[in-house]
Amino acid sequence: MQTCTVCFAHGRDSGPWGTKIRALAKVAETLGCRVFSRDDSDTCDPDLRTRRLIEDVRTIDGPVVLVGSSMGGYVVTVASRVIQPVGLFLMAPALGMPGYAEPRPEPHARQLSVVHGWDDDVVPFDKVLEFARSHQAVLHLVPAGHALVEQVDWLTRNFADFLQSCMDFDGPSARARLLATF
Repeated sequence: MQTCTVCFAHGRDSGPWGTKIRALAKVAETLGCRVFSRDDSDTCDPDLRTRRLIEDVRTIDGPVVLVGSSMGGYVVTVASRVIQPVGLFLMAPALGMPGYAEPRPEPHARQLSVVHGWDDDVVPFDKVLEFARSHQAVLHLVPAGHALVEQVDWLTRNFADFLQSCMDFDGPSARARLLATF
């Protein structure tokens, strides 16, 4: 089993160390992973956030797992085209939202898991279902709102299993992945 770096991307109105990210980061560290969560609270521009994430990941060697919540879910999905992570873990991903440059971003990862709340009043359920179906993603629908805070304990258990499966991978380094895209 190889260690990896887990990179978190927060939502539009949250910060880099919110409740979910702190809980999931603790899981990642317990499994021996490095953790990175960039602060994008200074901008609501998903394209700028995507470019920043790609630049930050260029310095990371070894396998990468991207985790995104809401707008961060959109950001990591778009960035996955360049980063080529071993895993994408999306929580209430802001997919199909008006004004976003890519209405149907293509995920590029060996493992793809999506968690969405039944009572999400921000991101339409049908867009997330369409995304999960078209990419054969594991989709978890849970009794929760957009922030998924009602399900933090469940999220940590589910994320531990997801991360464990991502770490059972022996692939190219981040530099090799990024250089192969240019």
